[in-house]
Amino acid sequence: MPTERDTSMAEIAQHQLLTLDAVLAHWAAEQPDAPAIEGACHAFTYGEVERLSRQIIALLAARGIGAGHRVAFLGKNAASYGLLYCACARAGIVIAPIGWRLAAREVAYILGDTGAKLLVATPDFMELARAAMGELAGPPELVDDAAMLAEARGCEPADFTPCEADDPILQLYTSGTTGHPKGVLLSNANLTKLRVEGIAAGLTYYTDYRSGDCMMVAMPIAHIGGTGTFSLALLAGIRCRFEAEFTPAGVLAAIEAGTTHMFLVPAALQMVIQHPQAASTDFSNLRYLIYGAAPMPLELLKQAVETMPGTQFLQAYGMTETTGTVSILPPEDHSLEGNQRMRSAGKALPGVGIEVRGPDNVEVARGEIGEVCIRSPSNTQGYWKLPEATAKTIDADGWLHTGDAGVMDADGYVYIQDRIKDMIISGGENVYPAEVESAIYGHPAIAEVAVIGVPSARWGEEVKACVVAKPGMEVDEADVIAWTRERIAAFKAPKSVDIIPVMPRNASGKILRRELRAPFWEGQERQVS
Repeated sequence: MPTERDTSMAEIAQHQLLTLDAVLAHWAAEQPDAPAIEGACHAFTYGEVERLSRQIIALLAARGIGAGHRVAFLGKNAASYGLLYCACARAGIVIAPIGWRLAAREVAYILGDTGAKLLVATPDFMELARAAMGELAGPPELVDDAAMLAEARGCEPADFTPCEADDPILQLYTSGTTGHPKGVLLSNANLTKLRVEGIAAGLTYYTDYRSGDCMMVAMPIAHIGGTGTFSLALLAGIRCRFEAEFTPAGVLAAIEAGTTHMFLVPAALQMVIQHPQAASTDFSNLRYLIYGAAPMPLELLKQAVETMPGTQFLQAYGMTETTGTVSILPPEDHSLEGNQRMRSAGKALPGVGIEVRGPDNVEVARGEIGEVCIRSPSNTQGYWKLPEATAKTIDADGWLHTGDAGVMDADGYVYIQDRIKDMIISGGENVYPAEVESAIYGHPAIAEVAVIGVPSARWGEEVKACVVAKPGMEVDEADVIAWTRERIAAFKAPKSVDIIPVMPRNASGKILRRELRAPFWEGQERQVS
């Protein structure tokens, strides 16, 4: 017999509630007193979010901000952001969260690019906000989040025209590993349609939500892993707990405090399971752990499965331009002893088409490597004010070219090899850093590894491993090379190993291979040989 929650989720799927306004109105009517959003400073029920979001819409309207305009947010993960996001999404105002680790000039670039009329910042980032605004000829109005909330409470809730499913509501900026970051436009339907189809298809990881469940958001809200996870919590009608930023201890404490669902990138998951408190943590509350956004070494995944025995693991593959997840490796494909499918990114979600294509934009045979291409209702409409970049990414038939090199097996499982631009060509052979990194990862003395290509007079490029040692351990170069050669072909193994104190990463936690590569390619005419 279906539970009330099952019935309510089915109603979302049956009635195709494809806007966050419709979803929020549904849960506010169904469960007005249920907890919706909580953070370090605030907590709101679904009924309160419904009213306060309309009050914020009134506040924005008084400033001349309405559908199609931009509002920016600068700060760590906070309940105030969740509330502002709901308000903007309901009225068709596009919210642009900005990474708090960025420099003032980088913040200024994004503000200028969005043309935001208002910047909401948390108190600890007001100074950065002012510095960024000082770089602009026409800066937006600046208000701190507490002042926004206080002013909103004094407003009459606004009547407004809800936006449509295809209207953009979220503008996320790519990490900008090369050149300026690009604003990715995401609509209501981008954020909801695949999830609604997943509910209709009965996928347990989209339907198994119970009264009292809690989704934790520890990944940055300026990235799809943060805001996308929050949107998933709203769709499910459960409590969303915002952790200001990721810390292993914070995640472990949140799990013991009742977190049932979460998303982590592999680097974060590694820090959680290696934290001293992990051994004594009760993981029984945590039912689903979704991981993705970077290659997951099989040895790390096996360690995680062993550390959290009652947790169901899912790998999610996607990117900002696909609004996150387009393929899933479900719990049943995970095992304690490890298996071949745990190296994959799973299979396409219902409603998603995935093809691996060659340079001629034609699908290659199963088992052959090529570029992973996606056709999905979650694909972005394009980059903000960048039609040429949009045309390079999304072809005339609507297929989004990810830039990821991958292989699809006979059963439709996709194996991501690496970013195509990170591929190393050594002696005419293609070497994908992620494959080499996965082979090295289990070495007992190594905590982290990144593989790059460096110039070679003999081979054009050769493989170098940059490693961070585990505390108290020493890394022997010859031993690492021998270890790798036992696990993958000799031509893929590193020719040299550098021990570094810390791995360079960007704001979303991705390793900056370009910083590792730069010293070796200085003065070279090209960045490949």
